[in-house]
Amino acid sequence: MAACSETLALSKWGVISITLATLSVSTAISVYLWTKKSRQVELELKQLELSLKASIDKCAAERQGRIRAQQDLRKALLNSKSEELGLASYPMSPIATIQSCFSTRNGTPRQPLLVPLARATLIFDSAQAPPAALEGLEEYSHCWILYIFHLNTDLEKLWKHPSRSKFKAKVRVPRLKGEKKGVFSTRSPHRPCPIGLTVAKVEAVKGNMVQLSGVDLVDGTPVLDIKPYLPYCDSIQGAKVPKWVEADHLLAVTSVNFANGFSTSLADCWTAIEKKSLYGSPNEFKTLIKQVLSWDIRSVSQRNALQDSPLIKQNGRTVNDGDISNHQEEETDENSMDLSSNDDTIYHLILEGLDVAYHIDRESNVHVHTVTSSIISDPQSGETS
Repeated sequence: MAACSETLALSKWGVISITLATLSVSTAISVYLWTKKSRQVELELKQLELSLKASIDKCAAERQGRIRAQQDLRKALLNSKSEELGLASYPMSPIATIQSCFSTRNGTPRQPLLVPLARATLIFDSAQAPPAALEGLEEYSHCWILYIFHLNTDLEKLWKHPSRSKFKAKVRVPRLKGEKKGVFSTRSPHRPCPIGLTVAKVEAVKGNMVQLSGVDLVDGTPVLDIKPYLPYCDSIQGAKVPKWVEADHLLAVTSVNFANGFSTSLADCWTAIEKKSLYGSPNEFKTLIKQVLSWDIRSVSQRNALQDSPLIKQNGRTVNDGDISNHQEEETDENSMDLSSNDDTIYHLILEGLDVAYHIDRESNVHVHTVTSSIISDPQSGETS
């Protein structure tokens, strides 16, 4: 009996020993297989890392090669253009056009935001700037606009070689009553590169159009680019300007007065522009007229002529400010004036095709007389000064 018990015990221990041995072998095999697999994974990872590094190096080399090729191409194009034009040029063209309430140069404010009701629509060429490019612009209150002084009367000079362009380094400044300053210390449109910079309020963005207010842009102005206005970096605290720049009161008028019956005449003319107007009613349009004429929009030459001569009369016609730029400081007034006295000079302001006749007395009071429909065959440009 005891012998049987010992045999049974030995058998159990044998089974346990065999089991443990089997487990040890299995564990050893598992460890071996895991180690082998780990080494394979590690090897694969190293191979992938090497492959990724090779791809990155290849991309970097291709990028450097592409950059060098672009630089060579740009240099070749510039050299080609330089030979043709005598100067370097870059691939820029207008991407949008301004549809403005200002039909002519005259009356177009000298600076942005001076006339809050001055409205315009910026219409983009969808081929160059699809509507998707405007997404998010409506979240800003204002935007910068880069544009071309496309109707400057001296624009053709800029196509000539700089040595023959007769570029004038100094221009007459309205705030200084015609005194000259270096062109780069002013915002005159007469510049070596006729590019203007202005800011406007963004009213709405609809498709390929941006509705603006507070503009100082004439109808038909080509636009090169727009950028959002950023107060945290575009508004510089403590910025300094010359004293003459701060003297805005020199261009402000004393009052704007409308003749009896003007509102009736405006209502009669309103039917001609109502459908295409940027304004909702004759009263709103009248407010626009008042805001525009609240600043002396005459050219330096016109103001000086009235001060220097008590009587000027040529060709028996009235002054047409639409033909005389209030921003072209270096131009002479080629258009005739019909004056019986300094106080009786009649000027014409063209807004949305309506001709507003007015005069300014010696005390800088503006008297608005009539408004009639006007057909404009050759609108003039006039931007900031």
